[in-house]
Amino acid sequence: MTNNALPEHGQPWDALEARMREMAQGDVKWRDGRTGLYIFNAGEDVARVKKAAYAMFSEENGLGPAAFPSIAQMERDVVSFGLALLNAPAGAAGAMTSGGTDSIVMAVKAARDHARAKRGLTAGLNIVAPTTVHPAFDKAGMMMDIEIRRVPVKDFLADPAAMEAAIDSNTLMIVGSAPCFPFGLIDPIEALGELAERKKVWLHVDACVGGYIAPFVRMNGVDLPPFDFAIAGVSSISGDLHKYGYASKGASTVFFRTQEMRDCMTFDAGPWPLGRMVTPTLAGTRPGGAIAAAWAVTQFLGVEGYREKQRQVTEARAKIEMGVAKLGFRVLGAPQLGIISFAHEKADALALYAKMHHRGWFTAALIDPKALHLMLSPKHNDVAHEYLADLEASLAEVLGGATDQMTARYAH
Repeated sequence: MTNNALPEHGQPWDALEARMREMAQGDVKWRDGRTGLYIFNAGEDVARVKKAAYAMFSEENGLGPAAFPSIAQMERDVVSFGLALLNAPAGAAGAMTSGGTDSIVMAVKAARDHARAKRGLTAGLNIVAPTTVHPAFDKAGMMMDIEIRRVPVKDFLADPAAMEAAIDSNTLMIVGSAPCFPFGLIDPIEALGELAERKKVWLHVDACVGGYIAPFVRMNGVDLPPFDFAIAGVSSISGDLHKYGYASKGASTVFFRTQEMRDCMTFDAGPWPLGRMVTPTLAGTRPGGAIAAAWAVTQFLGVEGYREKQRQVTEARAKIEMGVAKLGFRVLGAPQLGIISFAHEKADALALYAKMHHRGWFTAALIDPKALHLMLSPKHNDVAHEYLADLEASLAEVLGGATDQMTARYAH
């Protein structure tokens, strides 16, 4: 990488804007619904709200609640809304963070400090989790010298019996996902909650993907398995606002059953020349724009708006599910939210991924097992037929190529 010196003289915004738009020409056309990753496109109405709110508070800093009580109030409102959505009991607490990894790391930190204070655990700590949990737990383990014990899943879901066998006296946390990112499936949180209570360990539910879609899907009449604070054994939950909450990046939330648990997340650093520095999460500066945008979007949509947006997501998933089945794909598990993964017995998933990428689709693929992966947004309900048409054409090319190769091989 070469070093480019800062220009000697500044440039006008018109020129810079033109250059930035030119640089973006190679980006995926997400506004057209051509990506099943990274972007949660809820439409222009939501986009206008969050952009305006972010710009309005782009200079404010969540580090200073006394200086910016508006930001502090907006965070309290967003956290309160999330707690109610996830059936939190009286006395529950939470905070906003910068993203899912941040929320998960903070939950692990809180669980560690709680285990130190309540159980006397100081070394050799471990977390027991299914193989499908997010790598953020591995990052947390690296940062805090905690062993992550990944346990094989059963039918793509966490296996409570196998997880129980991996628990020992130094286990501080077990984990379930609602849903897991690879397959979009909700782990048996109720069984994990019973296990957590019996073994007296902390249960974290990673609902970074599902926290702001599953409750509304349930309101829309889908029979979802329980996964939130309604289960007594759940100690903490992470949920990303910038996913199916449709807020600006980066905005996430982490919730705790009690204020005492939440207090274990807090950092109290110092002394230094300015005294002590107390922050609710690892971050010092916290962008006011992200907090304001999350508040504005949640207030703009409300329950009715979220139910409609999430209906569009699940309708898109149903269309894709039906369409890929007609093409001979097998859907992995029984997804009920916005993620779907599917494999074809005769076609290599990575070859299909490449063909779809060539057609302008930026999605994902699993490697174990090999499968195509989509994380759907409301926008995809409008373009599901385009995706399926391109997938059918890509499948024909891959299978045709395989047939040609086989014919050539046996000809010799």
